[in-house]
Amino acid sequence: MSELTRVERIESTPFQTHSDHNVQGWERIGSVAGGVVMVTKGLRRGGVFGLIQVAIGGVALARGITGHSSVKSLLEKSRQDMNNVRAKIERAGEELGRLKANAEAATKTATVTGNESLTSPKTGV
Repeated sequence: MSELTRVERIESTPFQTHSDHNVQGWERIGSVAGGVVMVTKGLRRGGVFGLIQVAIGGVALARGITGHSSVKSLLEKSRQDMNNVRAKIERAGEELGRLKANAEAATKTATVTGNESLTSPKTGV
């Protein structure tokens, strides 16, 4: 009998990235509604400012329809990077505290011989 092999789905390729929905619920509905309003107001207004209003409304409309915002994903990635840096700094601070405690414990048990090796090194060594 032949064996069946399981085929796993490829989520993304190097040339195509999987875009997650990062705009959901009321935010998505608001983007669609705001985009429609801005596009219609821009078309009624006309001119350069109307064209700018149509462009901004189109971006908001696309954001609401697709459910993905590149700006929001960039901000979320930056926030995640900041949290990673904060965690590394906190771990380094904890390690520094442990090193300080170890150094203080070591100096409490050390004995002083009266020979300062930096200013008066031993002769004949």
